[in-house]
Amino acid sequence: MIKTGLQALLVLVLASSLGGCVFAIGDGDGDSGYHKDSHTRTEERNRSLIGLLPLGSNLAEVQTQLGVPDFSEALRGKEGEYRVLRYRTQHLHSDGDTTRDETTALVFLNGKLTGIGEAAYSKAISE
Repeated sequence: MIKTGLQALLVLVLASSLGGCVFAIGDGDGDSGYHKDSHTRTEERNRSLIGLLPLGSNLAEVQTQLGVPDFSEALRGKEGEYRVLRYRTQHLHSDGDTTRDETTALVFLNGKLTGIGEAAYSKAISE
């Protein structure tokens, strides 16, 4: 009987010592945690690298820096071949998928960067 009582007391002490408080720190966008998730880190990295790209950059060099794009398109226009690479740069939907509206378009004409963003994309596809 004493042994059973000591076991119950030991279980009670262990359970109460394991039940501490846990605080989650959020970054203001609804995602909480002590560290940023991989999408957030990827978005920040992509925004940083894209912001430094000079017009005229080579397609292969950009792909080496940024990696595989989230979306890729190719089309032929009056001036030559357009390639559009899209990289995730912002979080809009909490569905786990990257959508085009969460990306930034990089527009290449004949292998050279000619524009960044939706205006450059619209111009390329309207040609």
